[in-house]
Amino acid sequence: MTTQTLPIDLYYAATPNGRKITIMLEELELPYGIYPINIGRGDQFKPDFLAISPNNKIPAIVDPEGPEGKPISIFESGAILKYLAEKFGRFYGTTWREKVKIDEWLFWQVGGFGPMLGQNNHFSRYAPEKVPYAIKRYMDESHRLYRVLDTQLQAQKAAGKDFVAGDYSIADIAIYDWSRGSDNHGIDIAEFPTFADWRQRVTDRPAVQRALGITLDSSQNISAATDKEAQRIMFNQR
Repeated sequence: MTTQTLPIDLYYAATPNGRKITIMLEELELPYGIYPINIGRGDQFKPDFLAISPNNKIPAIVDPEGPEGKPISIFESGAILKYLAEKFGRFYGTTWREKVKIDEWLFWQVGGFGPMLGQNNHFSRYAPEKVPYAIKRYMDESHRLYRVLDTQLQAQKAAGKDFVAGDYSIADIAIYDWSRGSDNHGIDIAEFPTFADWRQRVTDRPAVQRALGITLDSSQNISAATDKEAQRIMFNQR
């Protein structure tokens, strides 16, 4: 069984993508240290951070006990989840078939569920100009994706399983925190009761509760909805 002696460095902001990794680290009960990245003030563009996350996005990690015992840095939340799951042999199935199913739903989240909900948030809440077509497009796509998720969970329930790809996995961890914003996405969860039950099941996990309880210094709490400087830094950058 793989163990971890030295803490993993986590470059973090309190966003759904950031919380994916704190949930995973808490589930694995690993030692780790948080390095806050104030994305509303441009920390993501600093050279030291770009050296480990060239796409200037959180999260990123540095594992001092990487392959061959040498440090490794990893950016992109899906890649981090897969790395940790494979290194420690947990939350990623035990057979090739199980891993493929988990990958399907992990990539569904990173390629669709997260980006589309993010666009929904942007045009509905943050955009200085309200564009009805864009708002309707992304709200409709968000609704479609929640229905896809609920349908999958119904199929799993019929098969006697409680989670997205069978047993609890990195697919659930990836999807979960994005789904907590369903009210902001224009979703009435009463329409999707199987999804609502799954979300509560994940919420009730002790490791998830610990991750949700992580707080940062108040100076990190910048609202992109109202802070003009944060909007300048975070939006419409080339």
